[in-house]
Amino acid sequence: MTESRPHALFSFGTLRDAHVQTTLFGRTVPSSPASLVGYTTRPLKITDPDVIAASGLDVHLTLECRLGSVVEGAVLRLTDGELAAADAYEVDDYVRRRVLLSSGESAWAYLDADPLRSAARIVIAGDSIAYGRCDPRGGWAARLAARHIGANEHDHRVFNLAVPGNTLAGVAEQTPALLAARRPDTLLIAAGINDSAVPLASPQPDPDGLTHLADALASLAATAREHNARLVVVGPVWLDESRLADYEGLRFTESRALALRETLRAWCTEHHIDHIDLWAPLHGRPELLTDGIHPNPEGHEALYHHLKPS
Repeated sequence: MTESRPHALFSFGTLRDAHVQTTLFGRTVPSSPASLVGYTTRPLKITDPDVIAASGLDVHLTLECRLGSVVEGAVLRLTDGELAAADAYEVDDYVRRRVLLSSGESAWAYLDADPLRSAARIVIAGDSIAYGRCDPRGGWAARLAARHIGANEHDHRVFNLAVPGNTLAGVAEQTPALLAARRPDTLLIAAGINDSAVPLASPQPDPDGLTHLADALASLAATAREHNARLVVVGPVWLDESRLADYEGLRFTESRALALRETLRAWCTEHHIDHIDLWAPLHGRPELLTDGIHPNPEGHEALYHHLKPS
């Protein structure tokens, strides 16, 4: 019986080497030439002695987004066990994410573990917190944009499409039509807290921990793949429930926000999507919130420092 090789993995570095493959997989694996548009490479210093021993190199390459560039490599055809071995081989500086090859085939690739460090053109979609409400400086998103564009004014762009009051379902519906002209390589989604709100006139919320959000997340993941963009899900932030008994006819609770947090984390882990948790910077610090839910300028500063790439 022919062994099933259900996984396509794009490699531009040491995994193409026959010695590395034999060390990891016990043999060389089927492969074919491939290319990845919209990326370039940069060196990454390796300190793991096992990885250095297998590859013979202490500097590997990592991918970095750059409009108009192309990385040549190969697609490796791997079994479940071989993909697990490749995961174990890659150091913590890399994570496995989906990319779209020049051929149109979707494949795995190992990308920089910090999704914003390797980004060039970022689209932000979200709600009033991502929009920067209650902060004349435009919130964490404006601070991130200033740093990002200042690092490379020629190639870097940030487009903030956040709409106050938006839900994750609303973002999933509105965003696809807005992306083509902006040519993003990174789609940063910062919404969901409004999905967790319960109208005061309604019965108790569903007991399933906001599992209906999976449909919106899956739609956003498909949208990102169509543009060969990396999906990054951000949030939620901590809220001060004691100040939110009746917020414009809605009830926000810490338990629902925590359920949202766990739903986002679990879905992203299962689907190999980046999740940046924003709970800790504001947790237990009500002085960083204007009204119990929207960060003030100091709160946005704390979120920005948590988000910014290292």
